[in-house]
Order: sequence, then C-alpha cells, then structure tokens
Amino acid sequence: MTTKKTTLKSVFLTGLLVLVPLAITLWVLGLIIGTMDQTLLLLPTSWQPERALGFRLPGLGAVLTLAFIFVVGLLTQNFIGQKLVKWWEVVVAHIPVVGPIYTSVKQVSDTLLSSSGNAFRKALLIEYPRRGSYTIAFLTGIPGGDVINHLKEDHVSVYVPTTPNPTSGFFLMVPKSEVIELDMTVDAALKYIVSMGVVAPSAPPAPVVRRTTVEPPL
Repeated sequence: MTTKKTTLKSVFLTGLLVLVPLAITLWVLGLIIGTMDQTLLLLPTSWQPERALGFRLPGLGAVLTLAFIFVVGLLTQNFIGQKLVKWWEVVVAHIPVVGPIYTSVKQVSDTLLSSSGNAFRKALLIEYPRRGSYTIAFLTGIPGGDVINHLKEDHVSVYVPTTPNPTSGFFLMVPKSEVIELDMTVDAALKYIVSMGVVAPSAPPAPVVRRTTVEPPL
C-alpha cells in the first residue's frame, strides 16, 4: 500500500512539474497579448477590426502592435526618418513637464536597449545588505555628475533586483574593488534570481593546466 501511495505521489508531482511551468508561461503570454490587444481601443471606433469583422479576434492587437513597431523602426533607419526623429525630439524637449520626462526615459531606453551599451551586460557578485552576505547585481555604468566628487575611490553603478520579481530592485554605487565579476550570462543570473536560488547556473569549466616535463640533459 505504501509503495502504491509513493508511486501515485511521484506521478502526481511529475505531472505538476510539467504543467506548472507550462501554465505560468501561457498565463504570462496571455497577459502580454491581452495588454497589447488593448491598443486597439486607441483607434477610432470605425477603424477597429472588431467592428469591421463583426467578431473579436484575440491576438490581433498584438500582431498589429508588433507590425507597427517594426514599420516605425524600418522608417527611422533611413536619413529622412532620422531627421524627423531628431526634429520630434527637439519639439518634445521644449514642452514643459513632458520634455524632461521624455528626455529621461529616452536616455534610459537608449542605454538599456542599445547594442553598444554596457548596461546589464555583466553579472556581478557584491556584499549586500551587510558584510558576509552576498547577492547578484548587474552593472549599469559608473557614477557621474557631482556624485564622483564625494566618492573617495573608483565606484561602479549596479542594480540589485528583488526576488522573485526582478523588475523592482535597488540602485547602488559600490566600490569597484569590492565587486566580483561573474563568469555567468545575464540570462543565467536572472533565472537564478527569479527561481530564488533553486535553478543554479552550471559552474564554468576549470582551466586546463598543462604540465610540461623537462628531460635532463644528456
């Protein structure tokens, strides 16, 4: 009887291990697609696909949103598109309240999304929130402005994400000498954080030490 209970429990847990990640993945995708579908409400009523087709087509808003982003990116890659974007940025920058917000958001997005930037390109190990306690952080840059005039040594700017939601976290400036750069990809570090340390990344291969033998002289 005990063996049967153990077998049933094992089968049930195996099913959970298969279905729970799938269910969470589908839920997240549904949330993203549902949010992107809401962009159709920005269109005039007469232009909305649901009114033209006579029925609601789930996912159409997501497809149209992605297509719109792709077209905007395609148009702004040429010379005329780049000039229009610069003109638009100059106009928006002179609008009170809106200008500072737009400029700040654009600087952050340029830093994070640019392929040539260094933000979130390295996973680090730092002591936080106290000595002897370590956590994973991501390099975001170096301190600037008047801040560097008050720091006694070289510092780096890091982002410490919270677990299991890495979209919130803390911004810290840590002495460069106290930062350990990890031989770990950003994706692996994020999985490690989101899983609360359950999904540990594989250790890097140990360096191969080649030994050479010296023959005694004849």
